[in-house]
Amino acid sequence: MLLRTDRAGWNAWHIAAYWGNMDAMWEIWKLAKERLTTEEVKNEMLLCTDHGGRNAWHIAGYGGNVDVMRVIWELAKERLTTEEIKNEMLLRKVDE
Repeated sequence: MLLRTDRAGWNAWHIAAYWGNMDAMWEIWKLAKERLTTEEVKNEMLLCTDHGGRNAWHIAGYGGNVDVMRVIWELAKERLTTEEIKNEMLLRKVDE
């Protein structure tokens, strides 16, 4: 259920990021740490992109949710390498 996506490729993490719902973000993160592998958390939450190539960090920015962007940034620093953050999270090419 955590990793299911809608027609746009958004999972619960993307939706919470877009709407700026910090309570949902933390609850999803807690559940993910309990139920998913480290690789799943990395690839299916922090780096997972929708059909347009946007990850939750991009989606939070699109929705104007700077606080969510800060949370995702801190979580990414704990779980991703510098190269992954730079190349796959921040500078990822997004389809227009």
